[in-house]
Amino acid sequence: MSDETVSDERVKSLSIAQRFLMRPEMGSFCGVILVIIFFLLIASDNGMFNLDGVRNWSVVSAQFAIIAVGACLLMIAGEFDLSVGSMIGFSGMVLAITNVHFGYPMWVGIIAAFVFSVALGAFNGFLVIKTKLPSFIVTLAFLYILRGLTIFMSVTTTSKTILSGMKPAAEADWLAPIFGGEAFKFAFTWMAEKGWIDTFSRGSMEGQPVVSGVPALILWAIGLVIFGQFVLTRTRFGNWIYASGGDAHAAEYAGIPVKRVKVLMFMFTAFCACIFAMCQVTEFGSAGADRGLLKEFEAIICVVIGGALLTGGYGSVIGAGLGAIMFGVVQQGLFFSGAESSLFRVFLGSLLLIAVITNTYIRRRIIGAGD
Repeated sequence: MSDETVSDERVKSLSIAQRFLMRPEMGSFCGVILVIIFFLLIASDNGMFNLDGVRNWSVVSAQFAIIAVGACLLMIAGEFDLSVGSMIGFSGMVLAITNVHFGYPMWVGIIAAFVFSVALGAFNGFLVIKTKLPSFIVTLAFLYILRGLTIFMSVTTTSKTILSGMKPAAEADWLAPIFGGEAFKFAFTWMAEKGWIDTFSRGSMEGQPVVSGVPALILWAIGLVIFGQFVLTRTRFGNWIYASGGDAHAAEYAGIPVKRVKVLMFMFTAFCACIFAMCQVTEFGSAGADRGLLKEFEAIICVVIGGALLTGGYGSVIGAGLGAIMFGVVQQGLFFSGAESSLFRVFLGSLLLIAVITNTYIRRRIIGAGD
């Protein structure tokens, strides 16, 4: 037997730097640090990083994160859903019509919105599985179908595309505060009394904390990121998700129910979109048929920034959450720094391109794939 050492990829040792670069969250983690440092330098004097400012960009980040969690798990499973934005508008309008037009309590409308949304998500998955068409095409078609259906449903029942006046009903409901309320109010009141946080100095709110609690939207985002990461990394079903996106045929031969996994991921993506809509409607007391425009692309960009591969089988929910934080900081940072808000779209497109190129390059360098 030859004394020459045979190189084996399975036992190849990796440096700490290589292991760090292999983490899907690496790009988004570095990105968050960089954008925070950048806006600390140019916008900290405008209140971006005081308590109220942090609350503002945290809420925006939470909006991105909620839909990014569903999009992340679905992309790791090897599929896309471009109807997420339309699902947000549809879910909100179901709640609004149920409450405003038909006069049912908010909790009835919320349950109805979730039932319809998850059912439509299952239908999306069913079409993809049965037709074997790319999910990109199926859900792109559904994006237009669902948006048109939402407008038609709104106009024919109420003669309006925007319904408002639900704030009192939401505040009096037992279920709505879960989506539109605030938590830990006692803690913020106590900190205000101690003089640790800012309070209003005039008017009817004098002495009250400027930030009265943690919005439910933020708690939903944190909860979904934790849940998604746990399922993905600590359960057998998480392994099924990775396998379904990595090589669906091999996964089926290994006994993994790939079709069921993908349909469930479409349902979960719709569920996340509905949570976003419920938080939005109960917080502001209004719904619009055009809500959620372009949110599907923002969710996908968060996921790609978080290190997921467009081909499936690789990614991180934490990475998607960090991508959402990055977007929230940038969007609000542009506002606090007085920059033109349209630059945010320029940032999204540029970052998507950079992330795809960087992720591909790093993985090829680490695994020694084609130069």
